[in-house]
Amino acid sequence: MPEYSSKVPVGQQSVTEDTALRRAYASCLKLAKEHYENFPVASRLLPPRMRPHIAAVYAFARNADDFADEGDRRPEDRLALLDGWHERLRLTHAAGTSSSIATTDRVADDVFLALGHTMRVHDLPIELFEDLLSAFRQDVVTHRYETWGDLLDYCRRSANPVGRIVLRVAGYRNATLDRAADSVCSALQITNFLQDFGRDWREGRLYVPAEVHRACGAKLDDLDHGQLTPAWRDALRTCADRTRTLFADGRAVCDEVRGRLKFELRLTWLGGVRILDRLEQTGYDPLAGRPTLGFNDMLPLMWNALVWT
Repeated sequence: MPEYSSKVPVGQQSVTEDTALRRAYASCLKLAKEHYENFPVASRLLPPRMRPHIAAVYAFARNADDFADEGDRRPEDRLALLDGWHERLRLTHAAGTSSSIATTDRVADDVFLALGHTMRVHDLPIELFEDLLSAFRQDVVTHRYETWGDLLDYCRRSANPVGRIVLRVAGYRNATLDRAADSVCSALQITNFLQDFGRDWREGRLYVPAEVHRACGAKLDDLDHGQLTPAWRDALRTCADRTRTLFADGRAVCDEVRGRLKFELRLTWLGGVRILDRLEQTGYDPLAGRPTLGFNDMLPLMWNALVWT
């Protein structure tokens, strides 16, 4: 399990503001530590100066994602919560800090105090965060995708902003790196969809585009029986092959950054590809077992990240 730094960045503010900001970042780091994700968040692999900022971004997105997916809320209630989160984002961005708009919601206050500081220090455009919220809203109302392009457009807003934020927090502002990061982030998002194929279907979601499963002759009714037909395996293989292409298209970002971030990105890239390998080993049947990474994968992945060729 990744470790987390307790150090948080502060600026030239009063003692009271300094204490509040430290508490806010610590709260975000705690959230990142306690929530399971497929890939490490704010781990020791990142440069220490980046960890609190990435944790603040994660806390913003994790809460919004929970609004969209968790619990038994009605769709209109989920959308209302996301609208409120968006309004708080706009207020924070306009003020340059969240310290002046404290509420009775301690969690939200901590998230936006830390996020406001992170956005200001790293000059992060609000559009990246608004794209994330747009994708979370889409999660509430859209459960099927017609084309591969439609799915990639969702990934453009649900995953790609994270890569761009990480690059900016690390000090990179380069269009070529942005495009490479977009490919990797979209690949990671779709890999997660392939992992969760069975669970998503049981919850009424399907991320294999209709144009793909129709071309393979796969029928929706077959999924209700809990076994994948050869046609569905072909559809999943097609998605996995396209996802491997996305990983290949974005591989350069793992070489062009420096220091610990280079190792972190290589390890994340290799982990995503390894999950696709696991899916292939199951005969493209994630219903038979969710393809995941375990403890025994860590040393080989770390070695391959070190000897990256």
